Amino acid sequence: MPNLAVPDFELPATSGISFKLSSYQGKTLILYFYPKDNTPGCTTQGMQFRDSYAEFKAANAEIVGVSRDSLKSHENFKAKFNFPFELLADTEELACGIFGVMKMKNMYGKQVRGVERSTFIIDKNGVLVHAWRGIKVDGHALEVLNFIKAL
Repeated sequence: MPNLAVPDFELPATSGISFKLSSYQGKTLILYFYPKDNTPGCTTQGMQFRDSYAEFKAANAEIVGVSRDSLKSHENFKAKFNFPFELLADTEELACGIFGVMKMKNMYGKQVRGVERSTFIIDKNGVLVHAWRGIKVDGHALEVLNFIKAL
């Protein structure tokens, strides 16, 4: 999938804004998909991106988190953990569909459809340059930061 132009899309975001992919031209965009607000892995993931945020900004990169949770849930999650980046409410699975992150997963012995934890790097021209899928949370933000610095 890398080295493909990503189609423009628009989703409601925290801070009362509307996220539009094309408005990020000229910046490197880190789009990370996570299963659910306020769950242990997703909280750790968000905090690790938060803790490295200044370094991402210094590298002219912007971080955006995406899940299927509501905007209200996102606003609470963002405020609770002081995330300096926006969270997108993909309740209709628009971005999830573009990036193919919906998967069948085993949860407590049952098959459930959910978001596969994934991160995508979109360059300043709107081209997907790297994808991580099915990631492990710990150390992932640092791995992404090192990738960005090497671009």
